Amino acid sequence: MNAPLGVSEMVRGRPIFSDANDKMTSVVAYVYKNHSLVFVGTKSGRVKKIRVDGSSRSLQYETVQAVESGPILRDMAFSADHHYLYVMSETQLSRMPVEACGQYSTCSECLGSGDPHCGWCVLHNTCTRKEKCERSMEPRRFASDIKQCVRLTVHPNNISVSQFSVTLVLEAHNVPELSAGVNCTFEDLAEMNGLVEGNRIKCFSPAEKEMPRVVVDKSDHQIVQLYLKSKETGLAFANTSFVFYNCSVHKSCLSCVSSPYQCHWCKYRHDCTHDPRTCSFQEGRVKKPEECPQLLPAERILVPVNVVKPITLRAKNLPQPQSGQRGYECLLTIQGNEHRVPALRFNSSSVQCQNTSYFYDGMEMSSLPVELTVIWNGDFSIDNPAHNKVHLYKCDAQRGSCGLCLKADPLFGCVWCKGENRCTLKQHCPHPENQWLEHNGINSKCTHPRITQITPLRGPREGGTLVTIRGDNLGLEFREIQGNVRVAEVECTPIREGYIPAEQIVCEMGRAEKSQYTGNVKVCVGMGACRPEFTAKSSKYYYFVIPRIHSIKPSRGPVSGGTVVSIMGSHLDAGSNVSIMFKDQPCTFLKRDGLWLTCRTHASLHGYGNVSVSVSIDKAQLQRDLRFEYVEDPTITKIEPEWSIYSGNTPVTVTGTNLDIIQTPLIRAKYNNHETLNLCQVLSRTSMECQAPELSISLAHQQEAPERPDEFGFRLDDVQAVMVLNNTNFIYYPNPEFEPLSPSGVLELKPGSPIILKGRNFLPPTSTGNGKMNYTVLIGEKPCMLTVSDSQLLCESPNLTGRHKVLARVGGIEFSPGVVHITSDSPLSSTAIIGIAAAGALLLLAIVMVLIAYKRKSRESDLTLKRLQMQMDNLESRVALECKEAFAELQTDIHELTSDLDGAGIPFLDYRTYTMRVLFPGIEEHPVLRDLEVPGYRQEQVEKGLKLFGQLINNKVYLLCFIRTLEAQRGFSMRDRGNVASLIMTVLQSKLEYATDVLKHLLSDLIDRNLESKNHPKLLLRRTESVAEKMLTNWFTFLLYKFLKECAGEPLFSLFCAIKQQMEKGPIDSITGEARYSLSEDKLIRQQIDYKTLVVNCIHPENEKSPEIQVKALNCDTISQVKEKILDAIYKNVPHSHRLKASDMDLEWRQGRGQRVILQDEDVTTKIEGDWKRLNMLAHYQVPDNAVMALVPKQVTAYNSVNNSTVSRTSASKYENMIKYTGSPDSLRSRTPMITPDLESGVKVWHLVKNHEHGDQKEGDRGSKMVSEIYLTRLLATKGTLQKFVDDLFETIFSTAHRGSALPLAIKYMFDFLDEQADKHNIHDPHVRHTWKSNCLPLRFWVNVIKNPQFVFDIHKSSITDACLSVVAQTFMDSCSTSEHRLGKDSPSNKLLYAKDIPSYKSWVERYYSDIGKMPAISDQDMNAYLAEQSRMHMSEFNSMSSLSEIYSYVGKYTEEIVCALEQDDAARKQRLAFKLEQVVAFMTLES
Repeated sequence: MNAPLGVSEMVRGRPIFSDANDKMTSVVAYVYKNHSLVFVGTKSGRVKKIRVDGSSRSLQYETVQAVESGPILRDMAFSADHHYLYVMSETQLSRMPVEACGQYSTCSECLGSGDPHCGWCVLHNTCTRKEKCERSMEPRRFASDIKQCVRLTVHPNNISVSQFSVTLVLEAHNVPELSAGVNCTFEDLAEMNGLVEGNRIKCFSPAEKEMPRVVVDKSDHQIVQLYLKSKETGLAFANTSFVFYNCSVHKSCLSCVSSPYQCHWCKYRHDCTHDPRTCSFQEGRVKKPEECPQLLPAERILVPVNVVKPITLRAKNLPQPQSGQRGYECLLTIQGNEHRVPALRFNSSSVQCQNTSYFYDGMEMSSLPVELTVIWNGDFSIDNPAHNKVHLYKCDAQRGSCGLCLKADPLFGCVWCKGENRCTLKQHCPHPENQWLEHNGINSKCTHPRITQITPLRGPREGGTLVTIRGDNLGLEFREIQGNVRVAEVECTPIREGYIPAEQIVCEMGRAEKSQYTGNVKVCVGMGACRPEFTAKSSKYYYFVIPRIHSIKPSRGPVSGGTVVSIMGSHLDAGSNVSIMFKDQPCTFLKRDGLWLTCRTHASLHGYGNVSVSVSIDKAQLQRDLRFEYVEDPTITKIEPEWSIYSGNTPVTVTGTNLDIIQTPLIRAKYNNHETLNLCQVLSRTSMECQAPELSISLAHQQEAPERPDEFGFRLDDVQAVMVLNNTNFIYYPNPEFEPLSPSGVLELKPGSPIILKGRNFLPPTSTGNGKMNYTVLIGEKPCMLTVSDSQLLCESPNLTGRHKVLARVGGIEFSPGVVHITSDSPLSSTAIIGIAAAGALLLLAIVMVLIAYKRKSRESDLTLKRLQMQMDNLESRVALECKEAFAELQTDIHELTSDLDGAGIPFLDYRTYTMRVLFPGIEEHPVLRDLEVPGYRQEQVEKGLKLFGQLINNKVYLLCFIRTLEAQRGFSMRDRGNVASLIMTVLQSKLEYATDVLKHLLSDLIDRNLESKNHPKLLLRRTESVAEKMLTNWFTFLLYKFLKECAGEPLFSLFCAIKQQMEKGPIDSITGEARYSLSEDKLIRQQIDYKTLVVNCIHPENEKSPEIQVKALNCDTISQVKEKILDAIYKNVPHSHRLKASDMDLEWRQGRGQRVILQDEDVTTKIEGDWKRLNMLAHYQVPDNAVMALVPKQVTAYNSVNNSTVSRTSASKYENMIKYTGSPDSLRSRTPMITPDLESGVKVWHLVKNHEHGDQKEGDRGSKMVSEIYLTRLLATKGTLQKFVDDLFETIFSTAHRGSALPLAIKYMFDFLDEQADKHNIHDPHVRHTWKSNCLPLRFWVNVIKNPQFVFDIHKSSITDACLSVVAQTFMDSCSTSEHRLGKDSPSNKLLYAKDIPSYKSWVERYYSDIGKMPAISDQDMNAYLAEQSRMHMSEFNSMSSLSEIYSYVGKYTEEIVCALEQDDAARKQRLAFKLEQVVAFMTLES
């Protein structure tokens, strides 16, 4: 270190303190009372206080966090009086005292801390500097050495709780002069004056009322602190423990007299007391355990069940009951039930339980130990220190064979009764004596041994296999079976250690000849010649096999070992013992199967290089030139980044060498002796990606400072060098912490406003600048764009409205700071204004045309003029009224709809139900959802066949040939094609990569066939005429579910709800399905219906006490329609399948004074005019506004009749069934109203409109044709109201990135495939390419979903809603078409209705297809990864065995044709697929 001039020896410094973890940054020192005190500042902002004693001893006695963060700068300084130290960091200057004596609460802590500033101020009971302690210069008032601490003793140091005001003498050492006086305090029980005599103080124990109640449950004493309190300071300055004990808690003599306190047992009172004088008899006092009344240890007490027998017990000191005391009894607790038996005391050392029989339930136990207690005088128990028990036993329990019976304990006296073939007591077996077998008797050998189990069933010929034979009557002694076991005609030597008499033999196999292959196991019991009745022969065979090995995987591993190696071969599960050697080292065996075994390598003794691998099974040596290479251990050279957060799970990139030889690399951290691990993924030989392990800091003690783990490294098999990395500075920063969004947890926002999540530690303060972490914030299920700073996350909220939960994720943390409520203002859109204008213009045009017609007609004649004048006046008023209503409705309805639909939950169907509805429409419980149903005796065969068939389906050559052959059959209908396509997709759900490959092949074939047959290219994929087209629909069904849930489902559901609400605002005819508001001309009511909106106050059917719900209904609604509206309002956000059904409920109108009327569609009050019967409406019952209604379970009585009517309910129930039928999807397209005449009376039912197809329709019921067409303008009004929702849906479907969701990969991938096919066939016509894409996705998938929203949501679709959705679907199809539609006055109304919108929709479609074309192509690798992920997510949705069984039904139908096709196909011939199919057919048709 320092070399003074002219000195050759260096002056070397010796370190007296060093610290590798927290580096030192500054040092300052001073001398206090002959101690050098050093204050060291560190890198983490702490100050360490060190006392230096001499040149070699130092003590770090305290560490203080001086600054919040950052290292302490080198300049530290003391205050002038050396009471304070000034410390600086980059951002902070702080003053800290040089001592903190006040933190120590006891004398020993204070003087044991090592801080020379601190001493104990005795009467003030505090740790302080000497100068701060009053009168510290007086003797023993200030202690500076631990030996000077006050010590206190008390005599006596325990008393009974029944002793009061006992004099106690306290002796105090090291106390100052106590002339001011002291008090004695028993915690919070009592305080009294103490009499001081030198260093002794006299006190009294508490009086009776202050005495503590010693708790009985836990122990017999309570420890109380006895304090000495100085009257000078009012503070306690010394304390000692004092015990109050309670003898009476002891309920037995032994526990009483064994107590460490002064307790005595009164034998005749059966009582424990501290005062022996209270015992009634002198001879009854017991102080020693050996004088206690007690039972002595007994041999096992055996009692057979149901046998009358006394039980005699040895004892000592048994008391003689005195006059007035009851005698002895035995108490046995059998299976929870107490049995009291009278007992006889012979003398003080013997007692006998009288003759009684006992019994216990069940045959699971051959013997049952039963608690035995001897009691006298009712409940005085005799101690039973040896815990003697009575063992009840049954000979026949668990001894079903002769061998098990004879090997029972001879003391039981059980014999095998041959006549009854059961184990029993000798006296219960009928005589004569040769009828039973007994242990060690004349007849003690069981006949008819039996073998029930042999393991293993296969072994090598070389022998050495330990064969375990289990059965019955396999001898009672080892010598009986020694040399008497042969397995497959080979001697098998029994092993004594494995022998269980009568039950099990373990023997070692000898060597077998090459000619020996298999055979039974034979066991002969007994010595000498083998007799048939003592010979057992197994039904199962033992086989000799030749185990072989042929390959090893992996073939290399680290030289330190730990690699799990798999060795492949055949018959590797034979034999009993496996040993694997790598040259001369064992490889620890793990597990095995017939085709493989695994072991774990040890560290190589010979360094790097190849070693030979050998396997031995028992005595068979398996030779093969297998080699394993020990290569250099992996090393870790770099970890990036070198930080994480407490909860871990942040990405860490690791660089090193030979990383690819490790199968399961793990990253580890150890902190406070707790190790945590996390997974790594090897990317290449030199790099891997890990997720940082968490640091096991309990949540309650999370510090704000960064922490370093005690150990940090990797588990790479058994490589020790990387277990703990010394060259890394890996550090953990505190977890990010989030604050709630608002005190209530709900944050109100406008659309587009950013969401700000506040908190701290969002950016770890790493040495290279703030560390970046991957944050994800979900609003509902949608992620948002983030901007991160240290204390807040700025989240660009996605385009959403309503209430959504906010969820933040980072590393291993997931936290919800609350809910956002996004409310939107919905002003009238420009589209709506255009719609209003268009509706007005059309109405005006209609009026003008009518007026012109009127002018022309008026010239013809005066008579016609007058008639037309009247008609026109009428018409004008109706048209004006209609226009005014339509305009007003259009203005108000849009706002009402948008506000009503906000915030409603969307009842998505789960993945399985959704796919089943698309794949197999109309089939509720399809077999693919159930387990395979086959008769039990055929199950194994059928399952084998189906497994083989599954392998064929997973063979592309077979599957393509199978589909092509089926399609070529004339009897293979369109329905069959769809069914086969759906079944194949259910089987291939778990292998979507393969399914996609097959689909591409089939589509390619379909395009080739389409072009070869000279069909117009645009017809491709137009109709479902092939398996490929239905498979394509199903493929999109599987892969677009997520897109439907996250993106397209919301606008589709909004459209459905909007249509439903808009239709229900006006009258709907419950029979014909026609409505005032409709998009479909066919379903429009073409006449004026006067109606009024009523508000009905409805009582919740499941909770009568909840507030009434207001429901809007029309006075022209039928009772069934009102019930549906009420259910819709009550169960607004409940899926349809979970609601009550209207048909199961009655509508009850609750009027004043407790009157209740049941309203029904048909009852005795229903009006009948001629042969027309009109359904009852609210107006029929004259229900007023704000009436109170309740839905009650269906009544059993018939209609509401004034008197006891006997009218049956057939017509009502028939009508309700008819309503259900009209709502079912199958009948929706029927344009003729459903009017079913009542079969009993021939009466036709109607609601709002009579069926105009009946000839008896009166003129004017529906008005003339000219007038009825006026009502078509209502289509425009409805269209205008729904325009926003239709636009929203189309915009979502036809945009590549909408609402934060990216375009599904499946769409891009399939469109690129169609473009490739077009290029391949030189089709460059953009219209053809456009049409292919439209037929592929919109026509095949979207149209189906739009027309059938019940495939996606749990809803009910009425006929009017279906008609409107059909119009929207037609518009959707027209938008995707490239051909121009010329429209005129004769065009269908639904085409005219959206004529203006279709050109702009077409431009959306073209832009959508163009945007998809411009996106970068998806690599097969990315697509396969995506498909594999989808397969994994929905792996077990369908029962593949049932699906295969359904597909196989088509094989059964066309077996010959399929086999023939396979034999003609070259690729199929090479793979012998026809033979394999015939194998499947053989399995499936085999009857046993």
